[in-house]
Amino acid sequence: MRQAMMNDFAAASKATMQFLRQRLGFKLWMVTRTDGKDWIVLFADDHGYGVKPGQTYSWAETLCSRMVEGQGPHIAPDVANVPAYAEAPITQQIAVGAYVGVPLRRADGTLFGTLCAIDPEPQPERIREDTDMVVLMGELLGGLLEAELAGIEAARKAERIDVDITRDELTGLYNRRGWDMLVLREEERCRRYGHPACVVSLDLDDLKFYNDTQGYASGDALLIRCSKALKEVTRGSDVVARMGGDEFAMLMVECDYFDAQAMLLRVQETLAGYDVGASIGMAMRKPGIDLEEALAIADAEMYRAKRSRKVLN
Repeated sequence: MRQAMMNDFAAASKATMQFLRQRLGFKLWMVTRTDGKDWIVLFADDHGYGVKPGQTYSWAETLCSRMVEGQGPHIAPDVANVPAYAEAPITQQIAVGAYVGVPLRRADGTLFGTLCAIDPEPQPERIREDTDMVVLMGELLGGLLEAELAGIEAARKAERIDVDITRDELTGLYNRRGWDMLVLREEERCRRYGHPACVVSLDLDDLKFYNDTQGYASGDALLIRCSKALKEVTRGSDVVARMGGDEFAMLMVECDYFDAQAMLLRVQETLAGYDVGASIGMAMRKPGIDLEEALAIADAEMYRAKRSRKVLN
Protein backbone atom coordinates (compact mmCIF):
# COMPACT_ATOMS: atom_id res chain seq x y z
CA MET A 1 0.00 0.00 0.00
CA ARG A 2 2.91 2.35 0.73
CA GLN A 3 3.97 2.51 -2.95
CA ALA A 4 0.39 3.13 -4.08
CA MET A 5 -0.01 5.95 -1.54
CA MET A 6 2.97 7.73 -3.06
CA ASN A 7 2.01 7.47 -6.70
CA ASP A 8 -1.67 7.59 -7.53
CA PHE A 9 -4.82 8.84 -5.78
CA ALA A 10 -7.05 6.19 -7.35
CA ALA A 11 -4.70 3.32 -6.52
CA ALA A 12 -4.08 4.73 -3.05
CA SER A 13 -7.82 5.04 -2.40
CA LYS A 14 -8.41 1.43 -3.38
CA ALA A 15 -5.43 0.18 -1.36
CA THR A 16 -6.58 2.20 1.66
CA MET A 17 -10.09 0.82 1.48
CA GLN A 18 -8.80 -2.73 1.17
CA PHE A 19 -6.44 -2.26 4.13
CA LEU A 20 -9.15 -0.75 6.33
CA ARG A 21 -11.63 -3.48 5.44
CA GLN A 22 -9.08 -6.10 6.47
CA ARG A 23 -8.37 -4.17 9.67
CA LEU A 24 -11.88 -3.08 10.71
CA GLY A 25 -14.24 -5.16 8.63
CA PHE A 26 -17.36 -3.34 7.29
CA LYS A 27 -19.27 -4.37 4.17
CA LEU A 28 -18.80 -1.13 2.26
CA TRP A 29 -15.86 1.28 2.06
CA MET A 30 -16.01 4.34 -0.18
CA VAL A 31 -14.03 7.37 -1.28
CA THR A 32 -16.49 10.08 -2.27
CA ARG A 33 -16.71 13.58 -3.72
CA THR A 34 -19.10 16.31 -2.62
CA ASP A 35 -20.47 18.64 -5.29
CA GLY A 36 -23.11 21.04 -4.03
CA LYS A 37 -26.12 18.93 -3.11
CA ASP A 38 -24.61 15.76 -4.59
CA TRP A 39 -22.50 13.08 -2.90
CA ILE A 40 -20.68 11.12 -5.60
CA VAL A 41 -19.05 7.71 -5.14
CA LEU A 42 -15.59 7.80 -6.74
CA PHE A 43 -14.31 4.42 -5.54
CA ALA A 44 -16.03 1.61 -3.66
CA ASP A 45 -14.93 -1.62 -1.96
CA ASP A 46 -18.38 -3.19 -1.71
CA HIS A 47 -19.31 -6.56 -0.25
CA GLY A 48 -23.08 -6.57 -0.07
CA TYR A 49 -24.60 -3.14 -0.68
CA GLY A 50 -24.43 -3.07 -4.48
CA VAL A 51 -22.80 0.38 -4.58
CA LYS A 52 -20.75 1.25 -7.67
CA PRO A 53 -18.47 4.17 -8.62
CA GLY A 54 -20.40 7.00 -10.23
CA GLN A 55 -23.53 6.57 -8.13
CA THR A 56 -24.89 9.80 -6.65
CA TYR A 57 -26.75 10.42 -3.41
CA SER A 58 -28.08 13.49 -1.62
CA TRP A 59 -25.27 14.94 0.48
CA ALA A 60 -27.69 16.35 3.07
CA GLU A 61 -29.13 12.89 3.73
CA THR A 62 -25.80 11.19 4.49
CA LEU A 63 -24.05 10.37 7.73
CA CYS A 64 -20.92 11.95 6.27
CA SER A 65 -22.57 15.39 6.09
CA ARG A 66 -23.27 15.15 9.81
CA MET A 67 -19.77 13.90 10.56
CA VAL A 68 -18.23 16.86 8.70
CA GLU A 69 -20.46 19.25 10.67
CA GLY A 70 -19.21 17.70 13.93
CA GLN A 71 -22.56 16.16 14.89
CA GLY A 72 -21.09 12.69 15.31
CA PRO A 73 -17.78 10.86 15.79
CA HIS A 74 -15.47 9.52 13.09
CA ILE A 75 -16.21 5.97 14.26
CA ALA A 76 -19.66 4.95 15.48
CA PRO A 77 -19.72 1.23 16.34
CA ASP A 78 -23.49 1.45 16.88
CA VAL A 79 -25.22 4.13 14.80
CA ALA A 80 -28.34 3.82 16.95
CA ASN A 81 -26.42 5.39 19.85
CA VAL A 82 -25.62 8.58 17.86
CA PRO A 83 -28.86 10.56 17.35
CA ALA A 84 -27.55 12.64 14.42
CA TYR A 85 -26.57 9.46 12.57
CA ALA A 86 -29.62 7.42 13.55
CA GLU A 87 -31.90 10.19 12.26
CA ALA A 88 -30.10 10.63 8.92
CA PRO A 89 -32.52 9.95 6.03
CA ILE A 90 -30.12 7.51 4.36
CA THR A 91 -30.58 5.09 7.29
CA GLN A 92 -34.20 4.75 6.20
CA GLN A 93 -33.08 3.67 2.73
CA ILE A 94 -30.33 1.18 3.56
CA ALA A 95 -29.27 -0.81 6.63
CA VAL A 96 -26.60 1.06 8.61
CA GLY A 97 -25.58 -0.48 11.91
CA ALA A 98 -22.06 0.99 12.16
CA TYR A 99 -20.22 3.90 10.50
CA VAL A 100 -16.70 5.18 9.88
CA GLY A 101 -16.00 8.52 8.21
CA VAL A 102 -13.30 11.18 7.85
CA PRO A 103 -13.22 14.23 5.57
CA LEU A 104 -10.89 14.60 2.60
CA ARG A 105 -9.87 18.26 2.40
CA ARG A 106 -7.98 20.43 -0.06
CA ALA A 107 -4.94 22.41 1.08
CA ASP A 108 -7.09 25.51 1.59
CA GLY A 109 -9.36 23.60 3.97
CA THR A 110 -12.29 23.21 1.59
CA LEU A 111 -14.05 19.86 1.58
CA PHE A 112 -13.37 17.54 -1.36
CA GLY A 113 -15.22 14.47 -0.09
CA THR A 114 -14.91 11.67 2.43
CA LEU A 115 -13.33 8.33 3.20
CA CYS A 116 -16.10 6.33 4.84
CA ALA A 117 -17.58 2.91 5.58
CA ILE A 118 -20.87 1.39 6.70
CA ASP A 119 -21.97 -2.04 7.85
CA PRO A 120 -25.51 -3.34 8.36
CA GLU A 121 -24.65 -4.63 11.84
CA PRO A 122 -23.26 -2.82 14.91
CA GLN A 123 -19.54 -3.45 15.44
CA PRO A 124 -17.40 -3.97 18.58
CA GLU A 125 -16.64 -0.86 20.64
CA ARG A 126 -12.92 -1.59 20.35
CA ILE A 127 -12.83 -0.29 16.76
CA ARG A 128 -12.87 3.23 18.26
CA GLU A 129 -9.21 2.61 19.14
CA ASP A 130 -8.39 2.96 15.43
CA THR A 131 -9.83 6.49 15.11
CA ASP A 132 -6.42 8.19 14.89
CA MET A 133 -5.30 5.73 12.21
CA VAL A 134 -8.40 6.33 10.07
CA VAL A 135 -8.03 10.12 10.44
CA LEU A 136 -4.39 9.81 9.38
CA MET A 137 -5.42 7.75 6.35
CA GLY A 138 -7.81 10.52 5.34
CA GLU A 139 -5.13 13.18 5.74
CA LEU A 140 -2.66 11.15 3.66
CA LEU A 141 -5.21 10.67 0.89
CA GLY A 142 -6.02 14.39 1.02
CA GLY A 143 -2.36 15.29 0.66
CA LEU A 144 -1.90 12.91 -2.26
CA LEU A 145 -5.05 14.27 -3.89
CA GLU A 146 -3.81 17.86 -3.54
CA ALA A 147 -0.48 16.99 -5.17
CA GLU A 148 -2.25 15.18 -8.00
CA LEU A 149 -4.68 18.06 -8.62
CA ALA A 150 -1.76 20.50 -8.68
CA GLY A 151 -0.18 18.29 -11.32
CA ILE A 152 -3.41 18.45 -13.30
CA GLU A 153 -3.23 22.25 -13.38
CA ALA A 154 0.30 22.02 -14.76
CA ALA A 155 -0.87 19.49 -17.36
CA ARG A 156 -3.75 21.77 -18.37
CA LYS A 157 -1.37 24.64 -18.96
CA ALA A 158 0.85 22.42 -21.10
CA GLU A 159 -2.14 21.17 -23.08
CA ARG A 160 -3.29 24.69 -23.78
CA ILE A 161 0.02 25.85 -25.26
CA ASP A 162 -0.63 27.36 -28.67
CA VAL A 163 -0.43 24.66 -31.33
CA ASP A 164 -1.29 25.73 -34.89
CA ILE A 165 -3.27 22.61 -35.77
CA THR A 166 -5.63 23.16 -32.84
CA ARG A 167 -6.18 26.91 -33.34
CA ASP A 168 -8.62 28.87 -35.42
CA GLU A 169 -6.51 31.15 -37.63
CA LEU A 170 -8.85 34.16 -37.46
CA THR A 171 -9.76 34.32 -33.77
CA GLY A 172 -6.88 32.48 -32.12
CA LEU A 173 -9.36 30.29 -30.26
CA TYR A 174 -9.22 26.51 -30.36
CA ASN A 175 -10.76 24.94 -33.43
CA ARG A 176 -13.01 21.87 -33.42
CA ARG A 177 -9.99 19.57 -33.36
CA GLY A 178 -8.53 21.33 -30.32
CA TRP A 179 -11.93 21.30 -28.61
CA ASP A 180 -12.37 17.56 -29.11
CA MET A 181 -8.87 16.83 -27.83
CA LEU A 182 -9.17 18.92 -24.66
CA VAL A 183 -12.74 17.88 -23.88
CA LEU A 184 -11.71 14.23 -24.06
CA ARG A 185 -8.97 14.83 -21.49
CA GLU A 186 -11.24 16.84 -19.20
CA GLU A 187 -13.91 14.13 -19.32
CA GLU A 188 -11.32 11.67 -18.04
CA ARG A 189 -10.59 14.01 -15.12
CA CYS A 190 -14.28 14.56 -14.40
CA ARG A 191 -14.81 10.81 -14.14
CA ARG A 192 -11.72 10.30 -12.00
CA TYR A 193 -12.29 13.10 -9.49
CA GLY A 194 -16.01 13.84 -9.81
CA HIS A 195 -15.31 17.38 -11.03
CA PRO A 196 -18.38 19.39 -12.08
CA ALA A 197 -18.12 21.29 -15.36
CA CYS A 198 -20.22 23.61 -17.50
CA VAL A 199 -20.55 23.62 -21.29
CA VAL A 200 -21.82 26.65 -23.24
CA SER A 201 -22.93 26.68 -26.87
CA LEU A 202 -23.05 30.07 -28.59
CA ASP A 203 -24.23 31.10 -32.07
CA LEU A 204 -23.84 34.63 -33.42
CA ASP A 205 -27.08 36.28 -34.51
CA ASP A 206 -25.86 38.63 -37.22
CA LEU A 207 -22.82 37.18 -39.01
CA LYS A 208 -24.67 36.57 -42.29
CA PHE A 209 -26.14 40.08 -42.15
CA TYR A 210 -22.69 41.63 -41.67
CA ASN A 211 -21.18 39.53 -44.48
CA ASP A 212 -24.03 40.28 -46.91
CA THR A 213 -24.41 44.01 -46.23
CA GLN A 214 -20.98 45.19 -45.12
CA GLY A 215 -18.60 42.61 -46.52
CA TYR A 216 -16.62 39.73 -45.09
CA ALA A 217 -14.12 42.01 -43.38
CA SER A 218 -16.96 43.31 -41.22
CA GLY A 219 -18.08 39.75 -40.50
CA ASP A 220 -14.51 38.83 -39.53
CA ALA A 221 -14.41 41.81 -37.17
CA LEU A 222 -17.60 40.52 -35.49
CA LEU A 223 -16.03 37.09 -35.00
CA ILE A 224 -12.92 38.68 -33.49
CA ARG A 225 -14.97 40.84 -31.11
CA CYS A 226 -16.85 37.73 -29.97
CA SER A 227 -13.61 35.84 -29.36
CA LYS A 228 -12.19 38.74 -27.32
CA ALA A 229 -15.32 38.86 -25.19
CA LEU A 230 -15.21 35.12 -24.49
CA LYS A 231 -11.53 35.22 -23.63
CA GLU A 232 -12.22 38.08 -21.23
CA VAL A 233 -14.69 36.09 -19.10
CA THR A 234 -12.86 32.74 -18.99
CA ARG A 235 -9.95 31.41 -16.93
CA GLY A 236 -6.73 29.97 -18.29
CA SER A 237 -7.89 26.46 -17.41
CA ASP A 238 -11.13 26.82 -19.42
CA VAL A 239 -11.53 25.98 -23.10
CA VAL A 240 -13.01 28.37 -25.67
CA ALA A 241 -13.38 27.23 -29.26
CA ARG A 242 -14.72 28.43 -32.58
CA MET A 243 -16.48 25.28 -33.74
CA GLY A 244 -16.98 26.59 -37.27
CA GLY A 245 -18.73 29.49 -39.01
CA ASP A 246 -20.58 31.51 -36.39
CA GLU A 247 -20.63 28.78 -33.72
CA PHE A 248 -18.59 28.88 -30.53
CA ALA A 249 -18.31 26.62 -27.49
CA MET A 250 -16.96 27.07 -23.97
CA LEU A 251 -15.93 24.52 -21.37
CA MET A 252 -15.69 25.83 -17.81
CA VAL A 253 -13.73 23.25 -15.79
CA GLU A 254 -14.42 22.56 -12.09
CA CYS A 255 -17.43 24.88 -12.31
CA ASP A 256 -20.57 24.12 -10.32
CA TYR A 257 -24.12 25.21 -11.18
CA PHE A 258 -24.03 28.46 -9.20
CA ASP A 259 -20.66 29.50 -10.66
CA ALA A 260 -21.99 28.59 -14.11
CA GLN A 261 -25.02 30.86 -13.69
CA ALA A 262 -22.80 33.75 -12.64
CA MET A 263 -20.45 33.07 -15.54
CA LEU A 264 -23.33 33.00 -18.03
CA LEU A 265 -24.46 36.42 -16.84
CA ARG A 266 -20.91 37.76 -17.31
CA VAL A 267 -20.80 36.29 -20.83
CA GLN A 268 -24.04 38.04 -21.78
CA GLU A 269 -22.93 41.36 -20.30
CA THR A 270 -19.48 41.20 -21.91
CA LEU A 271 -20.84 40.29 -25.34
CA ALA A 272 -23.22 43.25 -25.14
CA GLY A 273 -20.26 45.45 -24.26
CA TYR A 274 -18.52 44.32 -27.45
CA ASP A 275 -21.72 44.91 -29.46
CA VAL A 276 -22.12 41.20 -30.18
CA GLY A 277 -25.55 39.59 -30.35
CA ALA A 278 -25.72 35.85 -29.77
CA SER A 279 -28.00 32.99 -28.82
CA ILE A 280 -26.64 30.97 -25.90
CA GLY A 281 -27.32 27.56 -24.39
CA MET A 282 -25.77 26.05 -21.27
CA ALA A 283 -25.64 22.59 -19.70
CA MET A 284 -23.86 21.00 -16.73
CA ARG A 285 -21.64 17.94 -16.85
CA LYS A 286 -22.62 15.69 -13.94
CA PRO A 287 -22.89 11.96 -13.15
CA GLY A 288 -24.89 10.37 -15.96
CA ILE A 289 -24.22 13.23 -18.41
CA ASP A 290 -20.72 13.41 -19.88
CA LEU A 291 -19.23 16.46 -21.59
CA GLU A 292 -20.23 15.33 -25.08
CA GLU A 293 -23.84 14.89 -23.95
CA ALA A 294 -23.72 18.22 -22.11
CA LEU A 295 -22.66 19.93 -25.36
CA ALA A 296 -25.61 18.35 -27.18
CA ILE A 297 -27.97 19.62 -24.47
CA ALA A 298 -26.39 23.10 -24.61
CA ASP A 299 -26.73 23.09 -28.43
CA ALA A 300 -30.43 22.24 -28.16
CA GLU A 301 -30.95 25.02 -25.62
CA MET A 302 -29.07 27.46 -27.86
CA TYR A 303 -31.25 26.62 -30.87
CA ARG A 304 -34.40 27.10 -28.76
CA ALA A 305 -33.11 30.51 -27.73
CA LYS A 306 -32.33 31.35 -31.36
CA ARG A 307 -35.83 30.40 -32.51
CA SER A 308 -37.34 32.49 -29.72
CA ARG A 309 -35.28 35.53 -30.74
CA LYS A 310 -36.44 35.16 -34.35
CA VAL A 311 -40.07 35.02 -33.27
CA LEU A 312 -39.65 38.16 -31.14
CA ASN A 313 -37.98 39.95 -34.03
